[in-house]
Amino acid sequence: MMKRSRPSPALRLALRAGAGTAVAAAVAVPLLRRRLRVPAAVTVASCAAGPLALAVLFPRSRKRDVALFAMQMWAFTMVHELPYDDPERLRSRLRSRYPVTIDRAIGLGRLPNARLQGALSRVGRVELLDRFLTWTHWLWFFEPYIALSWILLRHPERFPRAARQMAAVFDLGCVGYFAVPTAPPWWASEQGVTGEEVRRIMVGVGEETWGSAWPAMYNALGGNPWAAMPSLHFATSTMAALSLSEAGKVEGAIGWGYAMTLGFALVYLGEHYVTDLIAGAGLVATVRRGEPLAEPAVLAVNGGLRRLERLASK
Repeated sequence: MMKRSRPSPALRLALRAGAGTAVAAAVAVPLLRRRLRVPAAVTVASCAAGPLALAVLFPRSRKRDVALFAMQMWAFTMVHELPYDDPERLRSRLRSRYPVTIDRAIGLGRLPNARLQGALSRVGRVELLDRFLTWTHWLWFFEPYIALSWILLRHPERFPRAARQMAAVFDLGCVGYFAVPTAPPWWASEQGVTGEEVRRIMVGVGEETWGSAWPAMYNALGGNPWAAMPSLHFATSTMAALSLSEAGKVEGAIGWGYAMTLGFALVYLGEHYVTDLIAGAGLVATVRRGEPLAEPAVLAVNGGLRRLERLASK
């Protein structure tokens, strides 16, 4: 049998240099996009290439799996803000009325947001409830990653699939933000679209809790205020609950308890319509059911990356 020839040192160097450049670009390009006026398509391509390049640079390991997911989430964070780089252009495509129409039908003539806020305002200790549900909302910025970290530590064999599905939910949700930019209920209410008041309760709690630091925090968290459909808050917490349920009953119960509480909070706080939550749940179902259909393409990409990784490491 003929021995397979080893790749030349020049090819190995070129592959590693190209992959390293792609990883650096995935970090730098989205940060410099406004200053350098980088086209959105170039920014998206740079972000998408980062995780692939990282897989070429390093052999498969648990640490690399974590790094790939971290880079994937960096890409999502940057890309989901892209439409709001040009607010006026985005506003020309903004949709505000269709969720109002659907939610008003769900709420039997009134928006569920307004119904909840009106009903609970007549209940004692509502300020305590506002703080609890606002903190439940803020916890979401950590919850999907806490769930995946638990799976990584206690059930490492389940981590790649759980992380892959979570990343798919984020990515497909981001596609929705580009395709159908939709205003959240609090914003639509401020513009007089809803026909009834829907307060953004989180703002009052934030001002009370964080004082002078709140404006900077608020601006940092609001990278794209018109990224509401589908609700990735609810979708990712639901995906986390499903992954935790596969890991164990106790973990699953905690995950579902948080997801359901968050769903209630998002509507009550004026952050999302019920329609957004339904779309988020549908997105999760699509990812779970569609995984077998996507598997051949995923395996093909993984196979190509493994070949490049072997060439780059020899």
